[in-house]
Amino acid sequence: MVLIVDDIRANIIALKKTLELHNIDVDSAESGEEALKKILKTDYCLIIMDVQMPGLDGFEVVKILSGNQRTKDIPVIFLSALNTEKKYIFKGYETGAVEYITKPVDSDLLILKVKTFIKIYEQQNELKVMKDLLSKEIKIRKEAQDNLEIKIAERTKELVQKNEELELRNHELQQFSWVVSHDLNEPIRKIQIFIKIIKDLYLKADDKAVDYVDRTIKSAERMQTLITDLLAYSRLSAQVKPEKTDLNEVLQEVLSDFDYLIESKSATIKTNELPTVDSIPSQLRQVFQNLIGNALKFSGTENKPEIEITSEIIVDKSIDSPTSPEGKFCRITVKDNGIGFDEKYLDRIFIIFQSLNDRQTYEGTGIGLAIAKKIIDKHNGLITAKSEVGKGASFIIVLPLKYESK
Repeated sequence: MVLIVDDIRANIIALKKTLELHNIDVDSAESGEEALKKILKTDYCLIIMDVQMPGLDGFEVVKILSGNQRTKDIPVIFLSALNTEKKYIFKGYETGAVEYITKPVDSDLLILKVKTFIKIYEQQNELKVMKDLLSKEIKIRKEAQDNLEIKIAERTKELVQKNEELELRNHELQQFSWVVSHDLNEPIRKIQIFIKIIKDLYLKADDKAVDYVDRTIKSAERMQTLITDLLAYSRLSAQVKPEKTDLNEVLQEVLSDFDYLIESKSATIKTNELPTVDSIPSQLRQVFQNLIGNALKFSGTENKPEIEITSEIIVDKSIDSPTSPEGKFCRITVKDNGIGFDEKYLDRIFIIFQSLNDRQTYEGTGIGLAIAKKIIDKHNGLITAKSEVGKGASFIIVLPLKYESK
């Protein structure tokens, strides 16, 4: 629930209606004193605070919250139409706020920020539930695999290098990319910095407080992963010239990236000869990475993962097109024996932020398949899936062998 604090009731009503239109639960207080009473009785995931109020002003309320063990981590966004000078903005951050917004407010941007902090709050609650399980799992892994950290570090280094290469190739960002990378990353970065400072300077002797801080930092890192995926999604609008691409080489690169996970899950990968197509190699690599990654992630617990990747030349641009060696399209199928899904949800799986699975069991951002669909659309292709619950899934891609602009 979000708490709005403003001494002007009309402002509360307007902002409350805006948030409720997005299905966000809202509570309100018309003074700093009333806000403090409510905060002590109710858990809020975010406070939107007016600065100029009679009695306790916004700065004083946030100072009090920062000094309380239970309330110090509640994120606060200041809204002010009067105190717009830099000294007041700096003062807002110094008192502990995560954002200082001057009026008039861009409602779309405010909603985006509010949803971000709500998501962080939800992730923190998930982490609390999973704490014991994760602690046991970490202990088992450390005892069983002394060299796990080295392997992870090596793989992480390789992924970072490849991501840096992708960053260099996709430098033309649109306005959406700027909003995501700056307006969301910046407050999260400040949260991490301030929390780490608090941890290092004041909490070393309090194990429970350190644990809370570590879990908050982990939530912020997960939020940054979400932002990274959003950036990848938005960058797909950049224009890149297609080139001849041997899909066998692309697939082998992806399987090489997953070699540790494939080995740890004792997965079996079967492939036949894939064609050469006109494409953007880095983007099709991302498609295979998402589909194979999902097949390994959603493999279930009863059977060892079995993934089969096949290709055939077909007549026309259709999922059910007949095969022909003279065809101008190829049909690629990625089939697994995992947990599957109900096909009545087929339209949802390719929509950004949609996930059919419990995120406490299967971690993810709900963006991977949306990225895959956008890439295939840019290549003038088709993508769909066939599945049954408990009987695996087959993702089917149709691509033209020769690229033709739409």
